[in-house]
Amino acid sequence: MSKDVSTSCGCNSNRRGFIKTAGLAGLALSGLPQIASAITGDQHHANEILKSKVVLDGKVKHITLLHTADIHAQLYTHDEFFWENNKPVYKKRGGFAVLKTMLNTIKAQNPTNTLIIDGGDCFQGGAVAALTEGQAIVPLINNIGYDLVLPGNWEVVYGKEMMRKDMGGYDAQKICANMFHQTNDIENGDLMFPPYWTSYMAGIKIGFIGYNDPLTPKRQSPAYSEGITFTKPELNVGKYVRILRDYEKCEMVFLVTHMGLAQQVDLGNHIEVDGVDYILGADTHERVRKPIDTKYTKVTEPGAFGSFISKLDIVIEDGKIKDHNYQLLDVDPELYKPDEEMLDLVQKARAPFQKQLDKVVGKTTVPLVRYYVLENPMDNMITDAIMWKFKPDIAISNGFRFCPPLVPDAKTGVAEITHEFLWSMLPVNSDAKTGEITGQQLHEWLEKELHNVFAKDPAERFGGWVIRFCGMEINFTAYNEKGNRLNWVKVKGKKVDKDKLYSIIACEREGDPNDTLCRIDHVKNPKLMGAKLHTILTEYLAVHSPVSPKIEGRVTATDQPADLLSQLEGYDYKFI
Repeated sequence: MSKDVSTSCGCNSNRRGFIKTAGLAGLALSGLPQIASAITGDQHHANEILKSKVVLDGKVKHITLLHTADIHAQLYTHDEFFWENNKPVYKKRGGFAVLKTMLNTIKAQNPTNTLIIDGGDCFQGGAVAALTEGQAIVPLINNIGYDLVLPGNWEVVYGKEMMRKDMGGYDAQKICANMFHQTNDIENGDLMFPPYWTSYMAGIKIGFIGYNDPLTPKRQSPAYSEGITFTKPELNVGKYVRILRDYEKCEMVFLVTHMGLAQQVDLGNHIEVDGVDYILGADTHERVRKPIDTKYTKVTEPGAFGSFISKLDIVIEDGKIKDHNYQLLDVDPELYKPDEEMLDLVQKARAPFQKQLDKVVGKTTVPLVRYYVLENPMDNMITDAIMWKFKPDIAISNGFRFCPPLVPDAKTGVAEITHEFLWSMLPVNSDAKTGEITGQQLHEWLEKELHNVFAKDPAERFGGWVIRFCGMEINFTAYNEKGNRLNWVKVKGKKVDKDKLYSIIACEREGDPNDTLCRIDHVKNPKLMGAKLHTILTEYLAVHSPVSPKIEGRVTATDQPADLLSQLEGYDYKFI
């Protein structure tokens, strides 16, 4: 299928935006609850829909969409971070076996009209995934019974051909409308996956269009995306909305996206998505508990690590949408017993590596957590280890939100850091690389990195978290103009000298030019250090364990708190 850059929507106005008026329509539906706003995230409302006489009698139909994303191959129930009463709280959540039971339990409430969807970043992020290049995760996802899946930005980590094999192993339908084979490939520029999928449910036809992050080649090591061309959704989403609305005769249209909350909200304000009922988003691990209203649609995102499921219930009468309800639900092992078949499959997938993965390499007396935007204990520990090993001026770790927390036991006061947990913290065991840059280069690079996080134009943001480091302190103003956010930079306690050379160590990104290091161009004297990050962490923990890394002011902002958890502003959203 060839590229098409049509942006015309052409939807008939009488078929647009059913979701926008469904709450009012629901008021007129006999036998359903009289609720002023259907989008409440209300369990009571969800129960009322299930128990409604008109639903039970079959006079109206009930569709349920269950959505997960960013599972990152986290196989077992784990510690999860919550923000309650202005402080962190940790609870046990997730695990493939608990997730399967919960999805099956919810689907059993509406068995013929429930779809289960995953939004990407599934077979990368854990040890078993990394050691099998995703292959061990595919049968587990098939056992859960997903209906539709989307590749995420990390699905490319094992290279194009391995991604195709892993994605091809899924029983579920695959969609993505903006990943193309490069024109010099044997497939000559064709789409890598079908752009959309339709399903006939409860008397109506619904359509789904898929989009991965167009910035993937910049965010990941360039070698991962070799042979793949990514395009912006705006180039063809209007065309596919028109196809689904006008020709496929879909009564509802959804985008399944893996672009990050800021980019997804920005897309919702583009005319090209007029006719889309929902953007079911992913990537930045945000927990949208109430759909975010944009100009043309609504946006959701279901958290990460298999800790949450988003649930959208829709009621249809005579082909018309009459009521709906959205919830973000915890995957709680106290409410859902782990599925025995899945536990056995997970154990078999892990068995070849069990001895290696169970090895304890260190201990921590404080929670290792990575959810904060500015600075976090987990990456402070990683950069402390790099600094200890090589003693550069500055040690750098990329800014991302990988890895569930690791929380000390209440009785012993410590948590064991296993080799498996190293893979969750650093799912790519990269080589350490050194180089030298001037203070001017350092300043310009930091400005660029801050713009990636706080750009006023959401389409210019990627990831969503400030770069992490040791040996340096910075202070900035997030809402200043591009290139003018930094207020000061200090290296080892002294104000940076723009003419001085500073040594840095970071991870090698495959496919970057030799003189590029952690997105810094024209680094002097680049050199691989002959050590991988896992080895560095293991050696550091052997000497310093138990560790107790804390947020200590390496990154501060004049207009952002140290505990900032999301960089989306201007909307009714808070990460909790």
